[in-house]
Amino acid sequence: MSLQLQNLHINLQEKNILQNITLTIPAGKIVALLGPNGSGKSTLAQTLAGNTDYTLTQGTIILNNEDITPLKTYQRAKKGLFLGFQHPPAIPGVTVNNFLRLAVKAQTGKDTHVMDFYNQLKTTMHELNIPEEFALRHLNEGFSGGEKKKMEALQLHILKPKYAILDEIDSGLDSEAMKTIATMLKKTIKENNIGVLLISHYNKFLHYLEPDEVIVLKEGKIIKKGNKEIIDQIEQQGFDNL
Repeated sequence: MSLQLQNLHINLQEKNILQNITLTIPAGKIVALLGPNGSGKSTLAQTLAGNTDYTLTQGTIILNNEDITPLKTYQRAKKGLFLGFQHPPAIPGVTVNNFLRLAVKAQTGKDTHVMDFYNQLKTTMHELNIPEEFALRHLNEGFSGGEKKKMEALQLHILKPKYAILDEIDSGLDSEAMKTIATMLKKTIKENNIGVLLISHYNKFLHYLEPDEVIVLKEGKIIKKGNKEIIDQIEQQGFDNL
């Protein structure tokens, strides 16, 4: 079981951004995607989620042996694909509790009782050090950068997708919050056998999560694949010396 990206070529406004992206995210494994700014990491994340601003000119996306390339965003989500946003949007008028309960209903078809869901949500929020009153606040409205990223981790834990693309879920976090989110992610990934494509710039966060594979993207192409030792190599030498 895996999420496979086969020879992806991606354009944005008729400009070629990514070429020949081929990689596999096995179920239950963490694949870290690293690279300098502008290398195409977020472009890949948005394309996998089905953002129509990006054009897949060549290649195939396979989720557990099923070709999901033609599917729209909501259809990919129902198949078990999750995107943690680099810049999570605010949704005024929709509380965190209602948003997540309806998201679970849309995903599973099951309508959980309001109080049962709220109690489950409170438990997870406690583990992420999110104040209980946030459940009744409008999603991401007035939230700090770190609070928004905690909300992304909360959504991942509640929705339990098959595969998750996490686009800089560690940005805007202090050291304590970074460790808290990493601990929760490792637990959620292990317990639910979730495959993860993790985009990050923070070596500390990568060391917390201990990725199974590291892939380096530069100028729209994969230039290196290997184990987590690449993280230390980048920290010491930078991307230019790979």
